[in-house]
Amino acid sequence: MYFYKEDLINIIVPDKPDPEAAKVLQETLGGRFGEMRTMMQFFFQSSNFRGNALQYRDLLKGIFLEEISHVELVQNTINQLLTGSGEEPPGNGGVNGAPLQEAIKHANPHHFIMGAQSSLPVDAAGNPWNGNYVYSHGNLISDLLDNLVLESTGVLQKSRIYEMSTNKTFRETLAFLIVRDNAHQNAFAKALETLGVEWGKLFPVPNYDINKYPECRKYVDMGFHNAQFNFRLDSTRIGEIFSGQTPSRNGGTLEVVNPPQGFPVPVLPEMPNEHSPGLYDMNA
Repeated sequence: MYFYKEDLINIIVPDKPDPEAAKVLQETLGGRFGEMRTMMQFFFQSSNFRGNALQYRDLLKGIFLEEISHVELVQNTINQLLTGSGEEPPGNGGVNGAPLQEAIKHANPHHFIMGAQSSLPVDAAGNPWNGNYVYSHGNLISDLLDNLVLESTGVLQKSRIYEMSTNKTFRETLAFLIVRDNAHQNAFAKALETLGVEWGKLFPVPNYDINKYPECRKYVDMGFHNAQFNFRLDSTRIGEIFSGQTPSRNGGTLEVVNPPQGFPVPVLPEMPNEHSPGLYDMNA
C-alpha cells in the first residue's frame, strides 16, 4: 500500500508564465524517456520480480516510489508555467478580445483546450503516453541494462530541453531531475556490477559533468547525485547494492538517506476564462 504526504520533492521556483517552455517540458513528463515511463517501468519490474534476491526488487521499488514524486513535480512545474499565460476576464472577450490567444502562438493548444492551462499525459509533440514504452521482461540483467539506458537517455534529453528556455521555474526542475537521474544511473550501474556485468565496456554512461549546469551545483553539494532516497516505512535492502564508490565520473560514495522534507504544493488559482473549476458558472 502507499501513503501520501502533500509536499513536492523539490521547490517550484517562481518566474513568469511560459507556455512555450511548458510545451517542451511535456517531453520530460509523457515522452518515451520521461518520468511517467520511469515510474511505470520500475513499478512493473518490481511488482513482477521473481525469486529471493529481494535486494534487487527493493532497489527497483525504491526508485519507483521516488519516480511518483518526479511525475508530481513535473506536473506542477508545467502548471506553474501555464498559469497566467492567458488574460483573466471570463466568458466572451468581445469582438476585439481573445483572452486565450496564447494557445494559437507557439504553445500547445491542447494545454488550453483540453487541460485548462494544466499538464497532460503527452509528450512535447502532443502524442499520448503509451504503455508500450515500458520494458519489463522478467530477466534481471536485461531489465537493469534497459533501466541504465533509460536514465542516461533521460538525462540527455533533459540537458537538451534545459537549453530551450531561461525560465527559472523550468530550469530548476530540470536541474534537480538531472542530478537525480545521475543517482539512479549509479544505482542501476552498481546493481549490474554486483551481477558481474562489466557495463562500462558497453555504455559510456554515466559519463558527463553535471556541474556544468549552474542550477545543478547546489544539489551536488547536497550529495543528491550519490544518494538514494528511502521512502519505505518498513525495512529495505537497498543499501546492500547502493553503497561504496560511485561508478560516476562525478566521484563520491553512495548512500541511502531520508528523502527531502518537502515543499508546498502550489494551489492553482481559478481560471474563469477556462471555466475552471467552473463553480462560479453555477451561480451566474
